[in-house]
Amino acid sequence: MTADAMLLAFPSLAGLPATILREFSGLKQMRVDKGTVLFRDGDSCQGYVFVMHGSIRVQKMDPEGREIVLYRVEDGQTCMLTTSCLLAGRSYPAEGVVEEPTELVLLPAARFDALLADPAFRRFALGMISDRIAELMALIEDVAFGRMDVRLARRLLELDDGTHSLQLTHHQLATELGTAREVISRILKDFERRGSVALKRGRVEISDLNGLRELATQQV
Repeated sequence: MTADAMLLAFPSLAGLPATILREFSGLKQMRVDKGTVLFRDGDSCQGYVFVMHGSIRVQKMDPEGREIVLYRVEDGQTCMLTTSCLLAGRSYPAEGVVEEPTELVLLPAARFDALLADPAFRRFALGMISDRIAELMALIEDVAFGRMDVRLARRLLELDDGTHSLQLTHHQLATELGTAREVISRILKDFERRGSVALKRGRVEISDLNGLRELATQQV
């Protein structure tokens, strides 16, 4: 790994002193396969993760086995929970799963702690998590107060790549929205009765795009 490669993926590192940028030269870029669990709830944090390319899904499971996606770490991002765990010396409160082949760089915990002494690196590390805090607040509001049919309509539209055919299961949608699979199945059946979607095995096809958009614009 070179300092130039890190700067290309993380332009905000450009303000760091050259001595700190050289710290990245000895780090190894790793390729992680889809489906790999990078960390589990209760694991200790081994280092600060830079995602060069790919996607890591960070999710939380309750005692009954229900899951909710907290956020994703994608190209040019770092993991908010990793930063929090390193700063507080605590274990992970959730798990991180690789969603697609991902290239990442791991800065060992001891080196991360040492670099925090530099104000520029400290601003970088804390700045990377600021947007995530706003996203999590919005997620909390949605889960606590949002109408599930509106949230589901919005998520289907977000996932649509233009083909209007989504390869995903009811369980996956439930995980995305932090609810039970049975709730998603019931709402999708209602959508199907309205003619908004057609349900196939492992697939949801959007039949009435305008109708789904109209529902998605309603207040949650």
